[in-house]
Amino acid sequence: MLTEIKVPTFAESVSEATLMAWQKQPGDTVQQGDLLIELETDKVVLEVTAPGDGVLKEIKHAEGDVVGSEEVLAVLDSDGASATRPQDKERPIARGKEAPLREKETDAAPPQVMSLDEARREGVASEPPVSPSVRRLLAEHGLTPLDVDGSGKDGRILKSDVLDLVARREAEMAEGQPPPAEPASPEPRAVVPPSPGVGSRGERREPVSRLRARVAERLVEAQQTAALLTTFNEVDMAPVKALRARHQESFEARHGVRLGFMSFFAKAAVSALTRFPKVNAYLDGGDIVYHDYCDIGIAIGSERGLVVPILRNVETLSFAAIEQAINAFADRAGDGKLAPEDLMGGTFTITNGGVFGSLLSTPIVNPPQTAILGMHKIQDRPVARDGEVVIRPMMYLALSYDHRLIDGREAVQFLVAIKEALEDPVRLLLEL
Repeated sequence: MLTEIKVPTFAESVSEATLMAWQKQPGDTVQQGDLLIELETDKVVLEVTAPGDGVLKEIKHAEGDVVGSEEVLAVLDSDGASATRPQDKERPIARGKEAPLREKETDAAPPQVMSLDEARREGVASEPPVSPSVRRLLAEHGLTPLDVDGSGKDGRILKSDVLDLVARREAEMAEGQPPPAEPASPEPRAVVPPSPGVGSRGERREPVSRLRARVAERLVEAQQTAALLTTFNEVDMAPVKALRARHQESFEARHGVRLGFMSFFAKAAVSALTRFPKVNAYLDGGDIVYHDYCDIGIAIGSERGLVVPILRNVETLSFAAIEQAINAFADRAGDGKLAPEDLMGGTFTITNGGVFGSLLSTPIVNPPQTAILGMHKIQDRPVARDGEVVIRPMMYLALSYDHRLIDGREAVQFLVAIKEALEDPVRLLLEL
């Protein structure tokens, strides 16, 4: 029976996707759940898997094609599954690229088993499945999937496998041992004299990802349509750091997650948004749309670029629930598993450039939101306290906002409310 494999149904805000590398080719035997291809939208990467066992009969669209929701990607022949016996799937690699499959293996001499390295040299080893992020990492280090032994499920190559191989090779180079030699080529290679000058002058071109293009589009939109302004303040993080140090062990034992800084900032933001509702609103033509809830976007950096998954109804969440949700988002972002609905909506955003070492920045508002809070690096600095100069762990805060809706006075008071809540975190528990 022939089964059409279609593009998943997209969310309303997603109209199309770009096909990435096919993991299977026509004629390949697949099992239910096998990854066939990944689709890159302007928000997330979606996986398309085999709906059942069979043989991939036909591919309708090539890598790089742009497809819409419900378009047919490929055709699966489920009757072809019976043509391949289960024992054939686990047979060792035999020498020779065209070793025939015999109907009665008991009547034939067993094939000579090759090692994986020999199979690679003979060119008969098939590439293990890799994700787009791993493939990019391989390309950065001049490797192919056949160079790496995958430790993931079904031999899937993980980023840690690539990094481990690179580290081993670098260690060998440092010890004066050359890396493994490449297989001898049947034809001698021409010796190319070195070009004059120092360093490489090569260039390469690659298409802009849909996510990066969408991020660029929205940032330009914000700059062109909003009257953006940024106000700054600083916060003494000593009380929060002391509270975390005092309760970190018991918090982690009880909730299974570490107590981070982001949950304090999220709760402080909820307190401030409640007091200054315009910061949690947006302009819609001639109307101001207020929200009676706080859906806070948490900016997370991934290999594909910046993504902002949304924490829903943060006003109802505990510190533990916030930390658990953020960790889950970070894991899914790293694996490219965020769903479109994870990124939709949001009434306010928090971004933390401090994890990358940023001391001060002016974040850009994420339309149609009205404001965004920027966290930065915690740095010991001399400050005046009670007439004395003391060293305190200080963080600069930045609030970028749309001046069309929010006055400077409200923006400053909002940021002061954040500062006060963090410098006296008991206020968050007492809702002061």
